[in-house]
Amino acid sequence: MSETPRIAIDAMGGDSGPAVMIAGAALARKEREDLAFILFGDEEAIRAELIRHPALASAVEIVHCTDVIAGTDKPSQAIRRAKTSSMGRAIAAVKDGTAHAMVSGGNTGAMMAMAKLALRTLPGIDRPALAALLPTLGDNDVVMLDLGANTECDTRNLIEFAVMGAAYARVVLELDRPRVQLLNIGTEELKGTDELKAAAAVLRDADYLHMRFDGFIEGDKLSRGGADVVVTDGFSGNIALKTVEGTARFVTDLIKRAFASSLRSKFGFLVSRPATRLLRHHLDPNNHNGAVFLGLGGLVVKSHGSANDIGVANAIGVAARMVSADITRRIGEDLANISAHNVPAAAQ
Repeated sequence: MSETPRIAIDAMGGDSGPAVMIAGAALARKEREDLAFILFGDEEAIRAELIRHPALASAVEIVHCTDVIAGTDKPSQAIRRAKTSSMGRAIAAVKDGTAHAMVSGGNTGAMMAMAKLALRTLPGIDRPALAALLPTLGDNDVVMLDLGANTECDTRNLIEFAVMGAAYARVVLELDRPRVQLLNIGTEELKGTDELKAAAAVLRDADYLHMRFDGFIEGDKLSRGGADVVVTDGFSGNIALKTVEGTARFVTDLIKRAFASSLRSKFGFLVSRPATRLLRHHLDPNNHNGAVFLGLGGLVVKSHGSANDIGVANAIGVAARMVSADITRRIGEDLANISAHNVPAAAQ
């Protein structure tokens, strides 16, 4: 797109509120000077943080909001406050075209509920999905979806997720034909639920799409780098995500404990510091921050609530890349291909 990407930011979202969200915006604009922001939240608190980032002041507009969605608020409660809360008004800015995308570190369930109500789903999409990047041992990260938006999915949902995930991978991973796999309890064609097997049958013959379907993948292979996109239902995806994140914390904590166990271990730490620094960087969730609600009629990005300024900047960067790449159009074109090739009734 030729015009300046405008990102609506829920400045009150996240564990640290305006301090981290605005610091992240400042960092993102250092990396990409054509960005502009609309900050939604308490104006006094926002201006107090902007003083720390004078270079950002010329690129922001502030919209004062008195209401904040808490992490404990139920989606039904949040929807009723969509017109007054910083999160709801930031989403509304995407709906009315004031902003091209929205970023928040707030309540995920509330964010999904408000975004789906305000932005609706794209034509041909039954349900939106939550997608994020996970680190791997390969040349690039892996896109995984759904990560919790839909606990139960049918065949059609899985096919749609594959299409959306591949479009997303083409943007963030810069791949022409991403390798797509379905998460399953085994790699054999006869294993898995009927929905998984039916989705695999459709995707296996979908050589007209901008992807390469590589069958099934098991959970222990997620980080090996053999897939660019992994598709699953939100129940399994959320468990897999939490398991990966927990394992990463376990490994880093175990290494810290091992290096502190003796004088010899501490000396070993000094020798291996470059390697441990690389490991810490690879496993740091801030370096992979920015989960995307794919399939909506507008761009919405979820930042980790505990993200630091680097994490928030990465989430903003994801939003900006999707705006520039016009990912909504790409998804629409691929969905049109699915419809044009008459997906079997069993996959509907």
